[in-house]
Amino acid sequence: FWDPLGLSASGSNFDYKRRREVELKHGRVCMFATIGYIVPEYTRLPGALSPSYGVQFADVPNGLSALSKVPALGWCQIVAFAGLIELNVYNEQINGEPGNYGAGFL
Repeated sequence: FWDPLGLSASGSNFDYKRRREVELKHGRVCMFATIGYIVPEYTRLPGALSPSYGVQFADVPNGLSALSKVPALGWCQIVAFAGLIELNVYNEQINGEPGNYGAGFL
């Protein structure tokens, strides 16, 4: 395989498979992020994003400016959910195949 930076110079098969799996996982996260960036240009969910703070989905702008509009507790919930999924759902390979978690097309 082609490795111009020598990242797999150790020759460890485990490291190679782990890096390959992580690359697939990061690629999937990037694809979901791209969809999350495009979809709000065309449609918005109805209702309240945070009823206690009075934030509606329609009030949240597109792109990076949304970071300042979502309450901090909302970001904590997103990070906690992502961590829960990472640790409990997508942590075991099926048939030793990198990136195959038995979740269909995901």
